[in-house]
Amino acid sequence: MKITIDEKLFQQIPGLKLGIIHYNKITVSESPQMLKGRLQLFQEQLYFELDTKPFNDFPGIKEWRETWKTFGADPNRYRPSVEAFYRRIKKQNYLHTIHTAVDLNTFFSLQYEIPAGIYDLAKVVGDVQLTLGGEDDGYDGLNGRFTSLNHILQVKDDYSPFGSPYVDSIRTAVTEETTDALHILFLRPSMTKEEALQLTTACGKMFTSISGGDASCYVIDKETHSVFLKGANPFPL
Repeated sequence: MKITIDEKLFQQIPGLKLGIIHYNKITVSESPQMLKGRLQLFQEQLYFELDTKPFNDFPGIKEWRETWKTFGADPNRYRPSVEAFYRRIKKQNYLHTIHTAVDLNTFFSLQYEIPAGIYDLAKVVGDVQLTLGGEDDGYDGLNGRFTSLNHILQVKDDYSPFGSPYVDSIRTAVTEETTDALHILFLRPSMTKEEALQLTTACGKMFTSISGGDASCYVIDKETHSVFLKGANPFPL
C-alpha cells in the first residue's frame, strides 16, 4: 500500500506533513484503568487551563485554524477535530472512553494539539492519498451525520474518502476486531522533520505498549511525499 500527499497541497502549505504509523497484530480492547485515568486527568487539567486561556493561545489549534483558512474552509463552522475536543472539554463535556485504539488516538490529539485518526486497514481499499476535498466529496461520519469535505483536507483510498482532520468516516472505523491499523497524525506544518518523527515514534511506542503488536513509523512531507507500507493488503475484501 502506497500513501502519498498530493503535491499541489505544498503550493499553499509548504510545511504540510503527516505522521504515519502502521500497526500489525494489535489487540483492541477495553482500555486499562491506567489509560482511562490518564485521559480523564488530562481533560480535567485542560479544563482549568481553558478557563483562562483562549483557544488561539494553544499553538496547535491556532496553526490548524490557519491551515483551514489557507485551503478555503471556515474554521468557525467546520472546526479541526482537536479544537472540537478542546471546546467540549471547556464545557466539561468530557470525552468518554471507547477502546484502546480510539482512547489513545484521543489522548495523542489532546496532548500534541493536533488532529489524528486511526483506521482499520482491512477496510481500506488500495492506495491512500491526502488531498483537498471538493464539492462532491464526503461520507457518513462517526458523529452520525453526513460530512461534507469541500475545501477540507481528506484522506481517500481507491474507493472513496474515509478520513480527515475534521471528522472520520464510519466505513474504516477501528473496532475490537481490528488487528492491523493505519494511524495518521495531522502534524503541525511548523514542525521540523526531526520533531515530527520523534512525535510519531513516541505515539507508536505508547500505542504498542498498551495494544501489543508492532509499529512502523514514518513522516511524509514535501521532500518525501510518499511511503510504501510493507505487508498491508493492497486489495482487502
